[in-house]
Amino acid sequence: MSTQSPPGTDVADRRRLPITALLGSMALVELLSGVTQGYLTPLLPSLGEGLHITQAGQTRIYLLSQLAFAVWTPLLAKLGDSYGYRRYLRISIALVAVGTLLMAVRPSSLTLSVGVVLQAAVVGFMPLLIGILRHRAPEHRRSGVGILVGVLTAAVGLGGVVSGSLSEHSATLGLWAAVPVAVLAVVAGLVLPDGAPHTGERFPVLQFVLLASGLVGVVTALSLGGEWGWTSLRTVGALVAGLVMLAAWIATDARSTTPLVSMRMLTTPPVAIVSGVTFCLAFSTIGFFGANAIFLGSSPARSGIGLAYGPQAIALVALALNVFALGSSLSTATLLRRLGERYTLALSGVVIAAAFLSLLVWHDTPTQYLVAIALLGLGFGGYQASTRALCVECVAETDTAMAAGINELALSFGAAIGASVVGAIIAAHQTSAGVTLHAYLWLWSVCAVVALVGAGLGLCYRAREVQQ
Repeated sequence: MSTQSPPGTDVADRRRLPITALLGSMALVELLSGVTQGYLTPLLPSLGEGLHITQAGQTRIYLLSQLAFAVWTPLLAKLGDSYGYRRYLRISIALVAVGTLLMAVRPSSLTLSVGVVLQAAVVGFMPLLIGILRHRAPEHRRSGVGILVGVLTAAVGLGGVVSGSLSEHSATLGLWAAVPVAVLAVVAGLVLPDGAPHTGERFPVLQFVLLASGLVGVVTALSLGGEWGWTSLRTVGALVAGLVMLAAWIATDARSTTPLVSMRMLTTPPVAIVSGVTFCLAFSTIGFFGANAIFLGSSPARSGIGLAYGPQAIALVALALNVFALGSSLSTATLLRRLGERYTLALSGVVIAAAFLSLLVWHDTPTQYLVAIALLGLGFGGYQASTRALCVECVAETDTAMAAGINELALSFGAAIGASVVGAIIAAHQTSAGVTLHAYLWLWSVCAVVALVGAGLGLCYRAREVQQ
């Protein structure tokens, strides 16, 4: 395969950007990703009142966001591998910026729905940035990914705190929290260099339609199963239709000379193992975050559990968790070097399991609960950085974004299934006084077990030579 620069690449584009400028620009892009993923959730209830959006309407906005994540991930990853990482990173940033500005300038049910679909293009940021980083500064790839994940996780918490504070004056004012960050990200996207010379491979439209349709069906079933009923015709129908489409995609892609996702890459043990670790630990962490907010807001006097925190205190706890995640993600490159890949992956799972086992024993005081949250944050940042760094190490450079995209899909599905299981446990133990302690004992136990499964998978990791 040719490694010459593609036609039209100018001399300035080939000059090496200083590593500080490269990582700083990338961090600004991920700052936008984190803020947009964290700022809307605390605003939706008050926006619903001000804009007359029902709870069902708010649920549909959330669902649109999840569906868009599933569709944008393989689309942007494949286009980046085929036609250039920088080009599609800039397009992704532009889509997110337009969606952010649209929601802030003309807030309504329609613009929020369109806006979250456009904002979901943030899912392409990490795979495309890793594609650029792997080519431009391979010696800094692991530490660079740690920095990007740290910025992302911290920005999620910061976005919620800032938008929540602004919304105390006006619900729609909180929507402006992401606008200045979007401007910075657009500028950063113009500074970044391109990644590896692209292949120009034909985009497989049929395979993409089949994969996207399958993902939409499965995500719809997982997101609305609790509301529709897990055994209802709509839930089962959406799930079956999604699985059929995914099976059709696998059959079509396996026979194609230009596959959307190489089956060889999907079945490579390191890719499969890292994706499995990501799935399990996303299940245990992101899947738990909603239940964590419920516990923090519950009143011990009324339901017998909880800390009776208000919205601002809950947002600050979430921010604290993300600060611990920032610290662990920044140290991931050092851990990978000193402990090795297997033990670093396993360590994140063990720390997350320890957090939930701690909650099983000690959960009555703020200090006890917040110690567990600190452990959860450390494990959260550790696996986010280590899996994203390792998911691309055994694939060819031209498959970088797609390998990273597969890891992002594993994270999304782990989080969705985790949230569904946690939601089902809470629903089964709901009383007029609120959620009972038994619900949390069950879900803490489930999350601890799944995290230990992820740790066990991490111990199975074996590095391989890069496929070309």
